[in-house]
Amino acid sequence: MLNTAIQAAQEGGEVLKKHFQTALARRLKEDSTIVTEADEETEKKIVQVIQAKYPEHNFLGEEGGELERGSEYSWVIDPLDGTRNFVNGIPIFAISIALVKGNEHIASVVYNPLTEELFSAEKGKGSYCNGHKFTVSRQEASSGLITIGTSSAKQSKEIAAKIFSHALRYVSAVRYLGSTVLELAYLARGGTEGFLSLGTKKWDYAAGTLLVLEAGGHITDFEGGPWDLSKDYFVASNGVIHPQLLELVKSIC
Repeated sequence: MLNTAIQAAQEGGEVLKKHFQTALARRLKEDSTIVTEADEETEKKIVQVIQAKYPEHNFLGEEGGELERGSEYSWVIDPLDGTRNFVNGIPIFAISIALVKGNEHIASVVYNPLTEELFSAEKGKGSYCNGHKFTVSRQEASSGLITIGTSSAKQSKEIAAKIFSHALRYVSAVRYLGSTVLELAYLARGGTEGFLSLGTKKWDYAAGTLLVLEAGGHITDFEGGPWDLSKDYFVASNGVIHPQLLELVKSIC
């Protein structure tokens, strides 16, 4: 299953590379987010590759919606996480593919076709980038860097503004990269120490959260309680700075 996801991501990546820095037709969806022909063409390619191998599986795609076939397995797909970056020529975006069974992770792939970074994980087998295993960092909060993922909802943006104004009381630096799944991948690989999801969508975080968990990271809801894929407000970290991140979100939420 993981090999199929990798093949789908790589073939989808060729579509994105073809469209990057070209004039693209675009439109606003009902939630005010951008969608382009690159998003739609890439998702079709990914689904085509996976369906050829697993025609009985369910699909949940950002652009194509839900295709329910009664299977216990579902593929959760974001063909272009970081669309606004993509249309503005900023090379911070990725394909996100996760295989889940109910609310349980099975496997995931995250692929940036420009840098050719291919992150992958299977439950119980660790996290990898281009075949090299990695783990989260052990940096403490005093030198920690965190990132934030938001949705288009007003509440999400309001909380994000408060976090930016309060975060430096708890950590060294805070960033917003515009691609939730890459922010989670970088956390998993040790490039950052924490990530706060403020209502991001399941297709944004499903693949990245498995990378974090398999790399030794920690994920909870905003109260510090158990997290699963149905919860879109959550704290992910290297574990070391988790108490400080919970203090941060509890101070403003």
